[in-house]
Amino acid sequence: MTTFDDRERAFETKFARDEEMAFRVTARRNRLVGQWAAEKMGLTPEETDAYAKAVVQADFEEAGDEDVVRKIVGDLTAAAVEDADEAAVRRALDEAMIEARRQLLGSI
Repeated sequence: MTTFDDRERAFETKFARDEEMAFRVTARRNRLVGQWAAEKMGLTPEETDAYAKAVVQADFEEAGDEDVVRKIVGDLTAAAVEDADEAAVRRALDEAMIEARRQLLGSI
């Protein structure tokens, strides 16, 4: 019985670790996309940092990426940035996801 309990505990631990890593990768991705959008809007370094944090916070509004996409597209449109469409933001999210994984897996 203890072997089964040990395996169960190991699977639970792995699941928790995988979920934490997924959360960290998504948060890093959102920060990178926030920095990308801030650069497009011409924000100062201090404003860029604050905006990137706001993008990370926006992800907690609802499940999925729609809240992040909606915030960034709205902010880019309000700042009169060209190419501020949803497709460009989604491409940036995809590229940032790859970079975020690379950064976090490289730090382990």
